[in-house]
Amino acid sequence: MKVAFVTSEMFPFSKTGGLADIAYFLPKGLAKLNTDMTVFTPYYRTARIDFNLLSFLGKKTIRMGGIETDVNYFTYDFEGVKVIFVQNMHYFERDRLYGYNDDAERFTCFSYAVLEGLELLDHMPDLLHINDWQTGMIPYLYEKHYKGKFTYSKLRITMTIHNMEYQGNFDTYVARFFNHDFDYEYIHFDRVNFLKTGILKSDKINTVSPSYRNEILSLDYGFSLDGILNYRKNDLVGILNGIDDETFNPEKDKFIENYNFSNYKAGKLAAKKKVYDAFHLDKTYEKTLVIYIGRYANQKGLWMIQNSLEDLIHHSDAQFFFLGSGDPNYENFFKVMTEKYPGRVGNYIGFNERLAHELYAASDIFLMPSEFEPCGLGQMISMKYGSLPVVRETGGLKDTVLPYNQYTGEGTGFSFKNLSMIDFKDKVFEAIMLKKNNPKIWDSLVRQAMEKDYSMEKMAKAYLEFYKTIIGG
Repeated sequence: MKVAFVTSEMFPFSKTGGLADIAYFLPKGLAKLNTDMTVFTPYYRTARIDFNLLSFLGKKTIRMGGIETDVNYFTYDFEGVKVIFVQNMHYFERDRLYGYNDDAERFTCFSYAVLEGLELLDHMPDLLHINDWQTGMIPYLYEKHYKGKFTYSKLRITMTIHNMEYQGNFDTYVARFFNHDFDYEYIHFDRVNFLKTGILKSDKINTVSPSYRNEILSLDYGFSLDGILNYRKNDLVGILNGIDDETFNPEKDKFIENYNFSNYKAGKLAAKKKVYDAFHLDKTYEKTLVIYIGRYANQKGLWMIQNSLEDLIHHSDAQFFFLGSGDPNYENFFKVMTEKYPGRVGNYIGFNERLAHELYAASDIFLMPSEFEPCGLGQMISMKYGSLPVVRETGGLKDTVLPYNQYTGEGTGFSFKNLSMIDFKDKVFEAIMLKKNNPKIWDSLVRQAMEKDYSMEKMAKAYLEFYKTIIGG
């Protein structure tokens, strides 16, 4: 099977969120299953790769709404996957990936470039796998301009929705870039909506967890697209994300002193010493370390952490660390907490890969109280490292974290249902006190968490079966 995977970001070359990680994990996992994988992604200024390592594939002229611009294609063989970088200095070599006034123009250009670039391959793929709103216009442009060409006639397209909140909504003037008569197929509430178009025109659609698949069919989680999703619900499936065992595995991790369950306490102690020394935390290594790693945004439930942190500090002996960036209000809050409670609270604004791995290894409890969560990778990673997550029962968090049951001893973490700061705080206290007062039960939960299989291989097998339903056989 030949698959072209299309993504606006891909780790380690570009990243703003979980899409970049899956764009790395999934093609790599599928390649190991003998799937011929090609990834199309923009060549950004921030791409962490030596340009001299790239091979020139070809050049195309993109015409859209009276604009002409050239794109160059460069290939790079990366861990069994052919990565094709789409290069255009004007559109992509900027300081950040998104957030510009011409984003609609930029990603329409990328969409045309992908469809044009297929002709440069030595074979036409069986399937085009697109991701999120940035690629949502591809099936529409394919239908209007490419489907009639013989080489494109059998191409199938599937779309993965990683987050319904981000839809690519633009003024109707951007329709001129589509080189076709005005069409209500891409209009949603009098605006051009890239995600809606992808949902409507793709052969199949999937989300990144079974529970999120069901949630987005509702008014509360559909972000106004629940109608079109219900229209396509027979073509909509949920496939759980996974993590790469080579990247996130305490037995192999290049950033830490390796450990498994049998010596996890020694491994965590070594990681704690490194973090505490670097950030001047009190060297009370036996006490519980609670961490948060992720975007600073309301969606992640940061307001629950913000409103309960001082109570948690005053009524427990736990220590806390926060790694992330985003909303300046949260960034400032964690800075203030670090200054107010020196030795008890640490923080790092931004992203630091080494520190993230060290924190997963050092921590005992991982916080992820999201308002909604399509899948989430942090809770899977934390369990792999023996750090028990406290999550809200939504989306992929509900699918991956088995809540602790005091009667049966089952569990891989702690969860709460209601969107409530009080419920969240109670669960964090429960976790802290369980670790302090019942170490045998805690060890049992850590073992159960570390043994869970949320691997890249398992995810890849599920996608391969999904692909077969699309192309037949």
